[in-house]
Amino acid sequence: MTSSCVDVHRTETAVNNLNPVFGVKFRVDYHFEEVQKLRFAVFDEDKCASQLYEHDFLGEFICTLGVIVSNKKLVRPLLLANGKPAGKGTITITAQELSDNRIITLSLSGRKLDKKDFFGKSDPYLEFHKQGEDGKWMLVHRTEVIKNTLDPVWKAFTVPLVSLCNGDVDRNIKVLCYDYDNDGGHDFIGEFQTTVTKMSHASTTEVEFDCINPKKQRKKKNYKNSGVIVLRSCKIIRDYTFLDYILGGCQLMFTVGIDFTASNGNPREPSSLHYINPLGSNEYLAAILAVGQIIQDYDTDKMFPALGFGAKLPPDWKVSHEFAINFDPTNPFCSGVEGIAQAYSSCLPHLRFYGPTNFSPIINHVARGASQALQQERAAQYFTLLIITDGVISDMDETRHAIVAAAKLPMSVIIIGVGNADFAAMEFLDGDASVLRSHTGEEAARDIVQFVPFRDFRNVLYQQAELPPYSP
Repeated sequence: MTSSCVDVHRTETAVNNLNPVFGVKFRVDYHFEEVQKLRFAVFDEDKCASQLYEHDFLGEFICTLGVIVSNKKLVRPLLLANGKPAGKGTITITAQELSDNRIITLSLSGRKLDKKDFFGKSDPYLEFHKQGEDGKWMLVHRTEVIKNTLDPVWKAFTVPLVSLCNGDVDRNIKVLCYDYDNDGGHDFIGEFQTTVTKMSHASTTEVEFDCINPKKQRKKKNYKNSGVIVLRSCKIIRDYTFLDYILGGCQLMFTVGIDFTASNGNPREPSSLHYINPLGSNEYLAAILAVGQIIQDYDTDKMFPALGFGAKLPPDWKVSHEFAINFDPTNPFCSGVEGIAQAYSSCLPHLRFYGPTNFSPIINHVARGASQALQQERAAQYFTLLIITDGVISDMDETRHAIVAAAKLPMSVIIIGVGNADFAAMEFLDGDASVLRSHTGEEAARDIVQFVPFRDFRNVLYQQAELPPYSP
């Protein structure tokens, strides 16, 4: 391995085999937000030695983990250290997610529970505990309290299966029933033990459990139970993750929207946010490369639309809030993230920065593509819009409306704020503190906006963009 690589895993040796299928699996932590580079090197073992230089190098393949998970089966030629083909040899790599993302939904009721309150019935609730490796019980879920009844019906609840039983459907689960008291001295009604395997029978028919109070059971010969807990339904489904969609073939469609308003300053002057410094970078380029280099691994053709807003365009010098930075409105696509960076650098001398700062046209532009993708039978495309801006939004009402509409579509918006402006409006659009509403009062179906102030993550973004930070 080279000095920049760390030897993480090795397969077994396939003896006298030109078409080996290796049985060893490599377990790798996956982080979408990082560019995780991997190098696969193939050697011919000549002797029993641990040092790789003592074996014959047959070829290698270098890629990111993102490329691997975005392909169901990745087949690539092996290359020599100089980048030339290593004969006709190829390497085949497949990936699968190991985490258990099943969720379980339970609906329960009680029947003829013991009466615990002197002046009333009972106020019953349930607690679910799982048994740890040390034999101790740990609380997993507590239902709501149903007031003054011996026949409660609790609301259905959903928990991750890994939380309820560590993903082991035969692990013991203890369910305890209590009568709630305001003073905290809750009265024990009874308990029972079960497993997810047993509860899963309720997927087709109700399952009943005797609620047993061990003290009463020991004291009373004719004791039967302290009531019955009825499992009315049990549903176990898979809660699909981002990685499930990617492994299933979903492509990330990446679009960049760049702010060319006058508040950025003259790009020829070092004080401008669009000024390209002697190292060949600025905050706009760093943001494009940092985000784009991650997302491009999940798009097979790596052709990305790059749009600008807030500038006057030649030849008539009319202001536009939705223009292709390669000046080809019929084909705004750039080849890879490097193509976006090149188109951005090339367009700067040909624009007149103007205003205002309108987001809604570009959001609506991407939303139209996402709306078309929604008509497909399978989730084949997810749209990500990166907006890089330096200032306050001018069309806030229109932007809120556009985001609320886009929240119903397979689409997300990343906003990176460059410079030192007041980005309070961006935080508002982010929707982390409260649900975003349009100017008509309609709530966003989900939070699709993530705002990142460049100044707070400057060094990280430059590092991910593989650009050196610059201080004039």
